[in-house]
Amino acid sequence: MTDRWPRYDLLTHRVKTTPDRTALIDADTGREWTARELDDAVDELAAALESVGVSLGTRVGLLLSTRPAFVRVAHAVSRLGGVLVPLNVEKPTDALAAQAERADLDVLICGTETAGTARELDVGTPVSVDRPDDTAGTGEVRELPDADPEGFVPIGRDPDSLAVIMFTSGTTGEPKGVRLTRRNLLASAEASAYRLGVAPGDRWLCCLPMYHMGGLAPIVRTALYGTTLVVQRAFDATETAAVLERFDVSGVSLVPTMLQRLLDSGWEPPAALNAVLLGGAPADESLIERAIGRDVPVSPTYGTTETASQIATARPEQAAENPGSVGQPLVNTTVRIHSDGEPADPGETGELVVSGPTVTPGYLAEERTAEAFDEAGLHTGDLGYRDVDGRLWIAGRRDDRIVSGGENVDPERVAAAIREHPAVEDAAVVGLDDPEWGQRVAALVVGGIDPGAVETHCRDRLAAFEVPKTIAVADELPRTASGTVDREAVEALLSDEQ
Repeated sequence: MTDRWPRYDLLTHRVKTTPDRTALIDADTGREWTARELDDAVDELAAALESVGVSLGTRVGLLLSTRPAFVRVAHAVSRLGGVLVPLNVEKPTDALAAQAERADLDVLICGTETAGTARELDVGTPVSVDRPDDTAGTGEVRELPDADPEGFVPIGRDPDSLAVIMFTSGTTGEPKGVRLTRRNLLASAEASAYRLGVAPGDRWLCCLPMYHMGGLAPIVRTALYGTTLVVQRAFDATETAAVLERFDVSGVSLVPTMLQRLLDSGWEPPAALNAVLLGGAPADESLIERAIGRDVPVSPTYGTTETASQIATARPEQAAENPGSVGQPLVNTTVRIHSDGEPADPGETGELVVSGPTVTPGYLAEERTAEAFDEAGLHTGDLGYRDVDGRLWIAGRRDDRIVSGGENVDPERVAAAIREHPAVEDAAVVGLDDPEWGQRVAALVVGGIDPGAVETHCRDRLAAFEVPKTIAVADELPRTASGTVDREAVEALLSDEQ
């Protein structure tokens, strides 16, 4: 399999194959780049980065919001043989500083919008892909120097060489630093193509943050496939709907809240759209059914940063027949389900254990790697089951389980029961420390309903120990940039209600 993977960076391979095909579109300005034009821009950037010390193995932190410059930097670092370390621009400075230290960054790249934060991080002298404003704060941010790209030779890489370090969303606890190799990224892109299909004229819209796996993966995939990447700086239901139509987008990656907002806005999918890859967080069956009713070609997917994106994905026709399932595992990916250390039977819930070429060789912290891996593969911490046809169904996180008064409570079961109320739009359930019960079940609810009505509704559907003892109503659930419910934020909000 590895013989057909490019030895050099993907864009170097692509420009030799389809130089005049459109490779990148800036949805906010309408500017387009052919593969040749993008390759020239990446050559110039790579030469500039080389002049500030980026070379084989250099760890390059990227503190940049989603925009075409992010794409150019990703390709340039790969061309130089460096290791890309995308940093979440929404994180507070102290959290970013900790991640920069853990990743052992050599160089930090920023933009105008992140120059202030870059100044505060202790990573030498940051460099900007824009012309920085050095009048505010202390320290300096250098502008990348002009450099001559003539004669520039891309660095060849082994498939197992380190390509990216990604930090997980960190919905609870400290985000983990995930090491991903070229093999991981390319195997993921190849497996995704087998499941979703690829045509030369495909255009994939990225409106997810590129510092998360769901936003980074399309950069790799479109370069490998020779298709077009359309970049939108931020999701907005109205603007994103217009972008999908204007640029004849055939595929888009969304999280459930994005799809819900599009549907709420009255959006109708354009004719060119044939894939809505829906991941980042579990999607309610009601959302899937609603999307299917609107003729949205939705493909629910389950994936992790540790597997360079997708693990299992349902095609639209599968989603219509089995709403709630994320389909079968992708090619060359093996998913085992362990219940109490033993293989689970169909329909039996257990932890998902994944192996295959997309799986990370491990975390930055060796102890984290030792905890997560054994001879069966990566223990994801996610719970789920498979049906007799091998389709996977995700049932929450192992660590999310609540033990209240000695009884095990499945928070997703409680949340699903709450969502059955017609006035409830969404719900998240967590366990709060309690001196009497050990943990108490608590629910944060979105919708036009009062806590008393939620409790009454739950008592008719759940065992007494499952009924939330703390209930609060909010305008929306706090989420990470990847769309996952931020459980620590939910716990903090509900703790204030006790």
